[in-house]
Amino acid sequence: MKNKETSRLKDHYQSAVIPEMMKRNGWENPLQVPRLMKVVISMGVNDAKEDIKSLDVANAELASISGQKPQVRRAKKSISNFKLRQGMPIGLRVTLRGLRMYDFLDRFINTAVPRIRDFRGLDPKAFDGRGNYNLGLNEQHIFPEVQIDKSPKVRGFNITVVTSAASDAHARELLALFGMPFKDDKRS
Repeated sequence: MKNKETSRLKDHYQSAVIPEMMKRNGWENPLQVPRLMKVVISMGVNDAKEDIKSLDVANAELASISGQKPQVRRAKKSISNFKLRQGMPIGLRVTLRGLRMYDFLDRFINTAVPRIRDFRGLDPKAFDGRGNYNLGLNEQHIFPEVQIDKSPKVRGFNITVVTSAASDAHARELLALFGMPFKDDKRS
């Protein structure tokens, strides 16, 4: 029986990623190796202004994708051109840490990414300069947890992977060792 305290990706990190990065970078201490801090998933629900039930559907979809209940994000100020009032629900956000983070990344890398249409690799330039990776997806249907017949609208969302890496090069090396399929720099 599998131990509930570990994830497949976390075991891979401890057994393969840490020794490999220590060897590549000449580090002596395993605590020098960067690690994943959190994964933030955010989704804008623009049609919630007219139909509040669309927010409930998006909430259920994001909860099934992430394995955690999303937080409803509200408008900070009113903008009349967008028919937006202060306090209206306009988005959802989930912050994953610990085992849920590793489980989500494992499902994302091994199940969802291969289902992306015309996939040629993830953009290696999407790092923010501090070791964090941002990725935008056009549809939620690449995840097998989302039931297409119960999902009336295609919604995109943003995934941010926050690492403890000091540089983008170390963060990219970490994510590549996790199995993140980046584009080759030669072809881009």
